[in-house]
Amino acid sequence: MRFLLLCAFSLLAACQSHSVTPPPTPIAPQGRDHADLGVIRELASGRTLTPQELVERLAAAPRVLVGEQHDNPDHHALQLWLLRELAAQRPQGSLLMEMLNPDQQAKVDAAQVATRAGQPPADAFTALAWQANWDWSVYGALVTYALRQPYPLLAANLDRAQIMQIYKQRPVLTGEASTTQQVQATLLDDIRESHCGLLPEAQMPAMLAVQQQRDRRMAERLMAAPTPALLLAGAFHVRKDLGVPLHLKDLGAGEGNAVLILAEAGKTVTADSADYVWYTAAQPEQDHCAKLRR
Repeated sequence: MRFLLLCAFSLLAACQSHSVTPPPTPIAPQGRDHADLGVIRELASGRTLTPQELVERLAAAPRVLVGEQHDNPDHHALQLWLLRELAAQRPQGSLLMEMLNPDQQAKVDAAQVATRAGQPPADAFTALAWQANWDWSVYGALVTYALRQPYPLLAANLDRAQIMQIYKQRPVLTGEASTTQQVQATLLDDIRESHCGLLPEAQMPAMLAVQQQRDRRMAERLMAAPTPALLLAGAFHVRKDLGVPLHLKDLGAGEGNAVLILAEAGKTVTADSADYVWYTAAQPEQDHCAKLRR
């Protein structure tokens, strides 16, 4: 009898597991011949996963953090694919985006209500007051998909006014995980590098405060969001050793989080920074510093 019950439960689980559709084909032009292209790796074990296995693991997590390279179209295509496949496994609770600020939330809510009622905005870019620094040509498909869904689309960033206030008066960041000297020194090095060494050293403490307050806000919004929740943000923000996961830990929500980083083939992602990595085709290298120095 016990054997029969175990077989019945196994069959029920198999019936409830949905087979995923094939992931989208590469869009970005480079890295197409790299050995890691399309590889999904579970970083703690080093094991290679199928898309099905990845989705099943992420579907079991109350909070999923997905890190992207903002200008890579493959990352946005995979995010849309992932949203669809997760929803096929279990109901999605919410979607949060770094690319949305709190002062846009009322517009997002109104557009979502109208879309669900069969009256989507003719121009979602304008209706959402979408910020021009986030390329709508790569984000538009995902955002318009999210507006049609039964779960909320939520802002996860800070408003510009809040950021300016942090510049003027740096708040005290509390917690043990996010405030270590190693974490803050690494973040400062990245800020210097990403700004091509052109920022005055006097501005560095304020820049660090903004970075960490943005991560703290994303953690707070994740904790408040209906679960299962999924956050889309830049890869640096979701890193377990530097970003939002440290703030979740400081806020008492260190368990139940899964971090997936979408990375261009050839780049290094370690178990310290993520639970999973998915290697994609790559965008052409750009010398952003040359533009800043002109």
